[in-house]
Amino acid sequence: MTEKYIKENANDVVFNLEYNSERQHLIIPEYGRHLQKLIDQATVIEDREERNKAARYIIQVMGSLNPHLRDVLDFQHKLWDQIFIMSDFKLDVDSPYPIPSREVLQLRPDPLSYPQNFPKYRFYGNNIKYMIDVANKWEESELKSALVKVIANHMKKSFLSWNKDTVKDDVIFEHLYELSGGRINLLGSSEELLNTTELIRTNQRASNKIMSSGPQKPKIMKKGGSKPNNPNHKNQNRK
Repeated sequence: MTEKYIKENANDVVFNLEYNSERQHLIIPEYGRHLQKLIDQATVIEDREERNKAARYIIQVMGSLNPHLRDVLDFQHKLWDQIFIMSDFKLDVDSPYPIPSREVLQLRPDPLSYPQNFPKYRFYGNNIKYMIDVANKWEESELKSALVKVIANHMKKSFLSWNKDTVKDDVIFEHLYELSGGRINLLGSSEELLNTTELIRTNQRASNKIMSSGPQKPKIMKKGGSKPNNPNHKNQNRK
């Protein structure tokens, strides 16, 4: 004899609804709540053999969510690590890979030491200061003189990219003297840097090249299709 269906009270159904805000927090939300419940059920299985069997089944389900990576060895290692993480490291099964620990996963890399320089002439950049420091360590020679000239020309180019007007070589020499701590002195020398007009033109070419390599604007088609306006073209629809 079949049991008679008892109609449920709509108010009771609404009252017993389970909201996501009341549910347990998902450790890896990408796999969903059903897989999380499978792992929770496998964790409390008392028989070790059955628990291992359930864990291997869950790994297959997790791999089926990414079928193109299911047979990759490294990906299998990742799945086993994730199943231990989702079990809150309570799952005691035989894993083909080293079992991760909570302490190792919570390790954080050491913070990178970013240069906190606040130079007086920021438009030159930090690289110019590094080059000047290297030049200060070199002994006086033709090679050092060539390096100093390259640095001065690059400083002038950087200055003109910030100031589109013009700059005298004496200004660059003063800045170079100041940034080098007085060890590179070109003040009053007959050294001539590259022409200002040529440097400005070089900066403009570089700027135009960057602009041209950006996203292209779509061509606006004229109304009526892609056919050009031809006065000799006859309108076939005209009666």
